[in-house]
Amino acid sequence: MHHHYEHFWLDPKFWVAVSFVVFLLLVGRKLWTALTGMLDARAAQVRAELAEASRLREEAEVMRKAAEADRAAAVKEAEEMIARARAEADRAAAATAAEAEASAARRERMAMDRIAAAEASALAEVRAAAAEIATSAARSVIAERLTAEADAAMVDRAVSDLPRALRAA
Repeated sequence: MHHHYEHFWLDPKFWVAVSFVVFLLLVGRKLWTALTGMLDARAAQVRAELAEASRLREEAEVMRKAAEADRAAAVKEAEEMIARARAEADRAAAATAAEAEASAARRERMAMDRIAAAEASALAEVRAAAAEIATSAARSVIAERLTAEADAAMVDRAVSDLPRALRAA
């Protein structure tokens, strides 16, 4: 059955179509508003995240530069500490070497003094022993060879040489 209406607005299909279009316009407008609102909110969120990322990147760059400056300062300080330590070690080595040299010189001087004292003592002992041997030998020679007449002649000669010996002295 096909009805043919006199005017198209009398056809129920027309009104179904019109009501569908009106429904779509009303619901579509709400849907469109909600969709655009969600998309705008998402775009704002993305912009905010990008801004936050940019801010964090700038902060990270500042922190990186600060860390590099701190590292450079630490390296410079370490190099200065090493230089000071080397200078101190060189100074300590020089002081130790000078002290060791002075100590060696003192020990050498003490050893030389001991050697000289030992030589003097040995020389005195040798002289004393030589004097004792000479005295002993002289005694024995005198006892063997000197008689009372030779003794009197020697004493007379010594007494006569006495004024000349005194003038010479």
